[in-house]
Amino acid sequence: MASRNVETFRAAHHAFNRRDFDSVASRMVDGFFYEDHARGMTHRGRDGFKQFMQIWVSAFSDATVCEPRYIDGGNVVVAEFRGRGVNDGGMGPFRATGRSMDLPFCEILRFDESGRIVSGGIYYDVMTMLTQLGIAPSPAQSER
Repeated sequence: MASRNVETFRAAHHAFNRRDFDSVASRMVDGFFYEDHARGMTHRGRDGFKQFMQIWVSAFSDATVCEPRYIDGGNVVVAEFRGRGVNDGGMGPFRATGRSMDLPFCEILRFDESGRIVSGGIYYDVMTMLTQLGIAPSPAQSER
């Protein structure tokens, strides 16, 4: 049986897939912070994290957490999942490409003794994402 923290993490992913960002944020402590390691960005507080989620949905309106696996480490839970979506909105300096992303992600959340999310971080390969979207050449193309 999954721990309370794993169930909280799973519920947060389900809430993201439903675009219920308030539900995700309600599970966080006041001083929550989240690091997007791939882009070197830190998001602080519930509003900062909701903004982080909105950035993804603006670029991929159908962005979905798929096939998650949770590794229970007590007050630290790791999730490995596929992030999928069609790039139908701008992403930083890039315009929408209409192409699909299907990328592995690793997300880590830390919980306090009450089961509230204290901090988190996410890792993913930006170069692979940009290649899938046709923004960057694949390594095979760049060797020509």
